[in-house]
Amino acid sequence: MSRTVHCVLLGRDAPGLERPPYPGALGQRIFENVSKEAWERWRAHQIMLINEYRLAPVEPKARKFLEGEMEKFFFGAGSSKPKEFVDPDK
Repeated sequence: MSRTVHCVLLGRDAPGLERPPYPGALGQRIFENVSKEAWERWRAHQIMLINEYRLAPVEPKARKFLEGEMEKFFFGAGSSKPKEFVDPDK
């Protein structure tokens, strides 16, 4: 049975994640407040950040940066794209 959450990003009820997608308190907060659709939007944004900033996610500094961007993406003012980013779909 699928669970429903009131998604903070979409602003409406939507199917929720099956389990916390990230460890710790942030992962639990995402699990309780973020839909599957919004999580997929974050994943696409995260890939863009990794590519544009040439991050190595295994490095602690990169993980800390991405965690901060994740927090902003869902619960803050939003995670911005790099100034130099050119959307290939436009």
